Amino acid sequence: MADFLSRMKEMAKADVKTIVLPEGEDPRTIEAAKAVVAEGTANLVILGDPATIDVPGATVIDPKVDPRHRPYAEKLQELRAKKGMTLEQADALMDDNTYFGTMMVKMGDADGLVSGACHSTANTLRPALQILKTKPGTKLVSGFMVMCVPDCEYGDHGTFIFSDIGLNEYPDADQLSEIAISSAESWRALMGSEPTIAMLSYSTKGSAKNDAVTKVAEAFRLLQEKAPELHCDGELQVDAALDETVCALKAPGSKVGGHADVLIFPNLDAGNIGYKLVQRLGKAEAYGPLLQGIAKPVNDLSRGCSATDIEAVIAITAVQAQLEG
Repeated sequence: MADFLSRMKEMAKADVKTIVLPEGEDPRTIEAAKAVVAEGTANLVILGDPATIDVPGATVIDPKVDPRHRPYAEKLQELRAKKGMTLEQADALMDDNTYFGTMMVKMGDADGLVSGACHSTANTLRPALQILKTKPGTKLVSGFMVMCVPDCEYGDHGTFIFSDIGLNEYPDADQLSEIAISSAESWRALMGSEPTIAMLSYSTKGSAKNDAVTKVAEAFRLLQEKAPELHCDGELQVDAALDETVCALKAPGSKVGGHADVLIFPNLDAGNIGYKLVQRLGKAEAYGPLLQGIAKPVNDLSRGCSATDIEAVIAITAVQAQLEG
C-alpha cells in the first residue's frame, strides 16, 4: 500500500466521518464497505434494499421508504424553485439513490458521498452541482487523480496530482488557471505541503508556436496574476517538468526546476491518456477521479474500479470531510 493511502486511512480513523454510498447494488461497493467497516475509516450509509445488503456495522437505507424522503423533496424543491422544479418532480428525484445521498450531505446527515462504480460521472456530478453547488470562490469543478508511482525519483517521492483528468474537455486559458488553483488547494489539503505546479504542453517556453501552446502560456500568465504565491511554471514539456537536468537545459531559471508534483494537462485527452499510461505501464496506484470545487466532498469513481479503489476513495473523502470542518 502506498504511503499516501496509509496516511489517508490513519487520518480518517482519527476523526471518523459519515460517508454515503448510493450504489448498494454493486458487489464491489459491498466488498469495499465491509473493508471500511473492519478498518474503521468511516461510518457508512449504504443506499439500497436492506433485505439484500448485508454489511454488519453499516447503516442501510431504502430512500423510497425512508422518513426523510418527503422533507428532502421539499428542501430540494425549495433549492430548485427558481429553475421551475415542482414538488412532484423533487419527490420523484428522491427515489434516485444519488440524489437522496446528495441531499443527505446537504442536510448534514452525511459528510461526503462516493459514487460512480456503476454510474457515469454525470450521474454523480449533476446532483452535486444542483444541490451542493460550487465552493465559494471557485469558478468550475474539475477532476484529479492522486498518482503514486513505485520506485520513482520524480514528484514527491513518486506521488503526484494529475488534473484535469475527468471533466473539462477543452479548457480555455482561464479555466486552466482555475484548475491549477484548485489542484494546488487539493495538494495542500491531502499532502500537507506546498505544491510545485507545471502547466504542461508539447512545447517548453516557446519551442513551438501555435494556438494550443499559446493557450497554456496564457494560462500560466493568468495563474501568476491570480495566485502569485504558487510555485509554478509553464508552458513546460513533461520531461522538463519532472527532470532537473532536462529543465536546466530547456527552461533555465524555471521555478519548477524539474521537481513538479502537480501536473496540469492542456485538455482531457492528454490528462486521461496520461494517467492511464502511468497507471498501467508505471504500475502506479491511481486514486480517483476525485472532484474539486464542490462545496462538500463528493467523489466519482471509474466504472472500471476495484473494491480496493472504492475503499481508498472512501478514506480520501473522509479526510476531505475533516478538512471541510
